[in-house]
Amino acid sequence: MFYHHIREDLALKLVAVQDVEETFQLVDRNRAYLKEWLPWVDYSKTAEDTKSFVLANLKNYAEQKSLTTYIVYKNQIAGIASFNTIDWNNKSVSIGYWIGQEFQGNGIVSDAVIALTNHALHDLGLNRVEIRAAVQNEKSRAVAERLGFTQEGIVRETEWLYDHYVDHVIYSMLRRDWKALQA
Repeated sequence: MFYHHIREDLALKLVAVQDVEETFQLVDRNRAYLKEWLPWVDYSKTAEDTKSFVLANLKNYAEQKSLTTYIVYKNQIAGIASFNTIDWNNKSVSIGYWIGQEFQGNGIVSDAVIALTNHALHDLGLNRVEIRAAVQNEKSRAVAERLGFTQEGIVRETEWLYDHYVDHVIYSMLRRDWKALQA
């Protein structure tokens, strides 16, 4: 079981079936807010849909393909932070994240991304961490930029978001650069 204490009021813990209802309620309360940038919101209509998501991610974790965690803030599930895919051959990982609107402004996502980046580059021995965000998603992009990730470029029309394509900005952090920033 993965559990990472970040600070007194913040931790990451592996998704779990017992937290499905709380997670679904968070998504349901934030449906309009999340839908602006996340294409899966309309497919998460019931707690059973959330349970399917959790079970699929637990299977992927057991197979070392990904790591999906709840962001736990003040003993509440505030969102999700994950290694969407782990590429062991190339020692690379892609991080994704979201939080409920009511949890913004507390440094939660930045601290979660720092924790996952440390885990990837130090504990797992990976070399590269990538973050992708829609070009217009300023809040998500700000996390990568604030943490010193390098903007590498734009992937055009890479995601279908309900009724239109969006371009993504790709950011990366290499182990050697992370070590230099942490020094």
